[in-house]
Amino acid sequence: MMEMSGVALTPSPEPLHGKAVLLGHGESVGVGEGAFLSADIGGTHARLALVAPTHAGDTPRILAARTYRCADHPHLEDIVRCFCQKLDVQPRELVLACAGYLHAGSVISKNLAWPVRLDAMKQALALEQVRFVNDLEALAYAVGQKAVEGTVALKHRAVGDVGAGPMVVIGPGTGLGAAVWLPGEPPRVMATEAGHTQLAARAGIEQQVLARVSQPNSHADYEAVLSGPGLHRLYMALCAIHDRYPLHDEPAAVTAAAIEGKDEIAHRALSLFCGWLGSFAADLAMLYGATGGVYLAGGFLSQMIDFMRQSPLIERFLDKGVMRPFLQRLPIHVMGHGQYGVIGAARWHLDSRREHVRIGQTSVTHAWASAMPPA
Repeated sequence: MMEMSGVALTPSPEPLHGKAVLLGHGESVGVGEGAFLSADIGGTHARLALVAPTHAGDTPRILAARTYRCADHPHLEDIVRCFCQKLDVQPRELVLACAGYLHAGSVISKNLAWPVRLDAMKQALALEQVRFVNDLEALAYAVGQKAVEGTVALKHRAVGDVGAGPMVVIGPGTGLGAAVWLPGEPPRVMATEAGHTQLAARAGIEQQVLARVSQPNSHADYEAVLSGPGLHRLYMALCAIHDRYPLHDEPAAVTAAAIEGKDEIAHRALSLFCGWLGSFAADLAMLYGATGGVYLAGGFLSQMIDFMRQSPLIERFLDKGVMRPFLQRLPIHVMGHGQYGVIGAARWHLDSRREHVRIGQTSVTHAWASAMPPA
């Protein structure tokens, strides 16, 4: 058996030659039957999956999946090529969930390891179509479809509250992203650049830290503190404020030291991070009327559940004056990253493909009806 990031594949006795991938239970799905590539690209990791089409509303079926370190590859095309060569397949379509936004065919993001240009990828990989969706938008599609399993509740929904309404998804990682799932027929997802909104600091230590992490009279955004690099920035600022020599040179080390209780400054840095995250989450929940709740996404958040429960996060979430009763109703869930990004991107791709077909069929029907002679 061959393992690819938790997905078991049964090797075929013959090369696949782009025809089929065998699942563990012996079922095969042909690439020619509409299987496509779905990718979730972050600043640190790239997650790729071969996905089979499904019926409308169903969770996309992942045939094979693998995670790559972005720093190990010269460009995204190399990662996609490695994945396809490993399976010996050549799908025709790729949907790309990625931090940032699309402008003139290029993904604009300061957190990616290399430039991402859709037309260049399409040509280099001999694809018929390359589509882009914001990575947090993809996560919101997965959340809205109830395709996320194993989430942990930091704060439960108020008793008796049905919870219908928008849901906010927030993703601190290499950067900070946010998206909103909006109910309806069909439901919609709105991507945001909320991570670049102005960082609000309370009087006291937060303002002292803000003075260390920003330049005078310049814009400082939430991403400056609510991200992996932001956490390390908080730690370095606190070391300077308290005249301590920094012992940790990366965010993971700060998180580990804080959780283990081995470093007081690291503990303070992670507590500050959690407090700001609670305030930011509440701001978005109020802004979008997120009665469906808040989802916090990201691999390193799922490793610090107990710390977040002991941190100021929940109290800072609730501490919004007259809006406290509204916020008390809302649940907060933590979701690990996993394959949710590729599932959400695949769902978005399938839904928009069907919507395009539906609009085309409607247009043909209207044209045919207009061409009919009057009775």
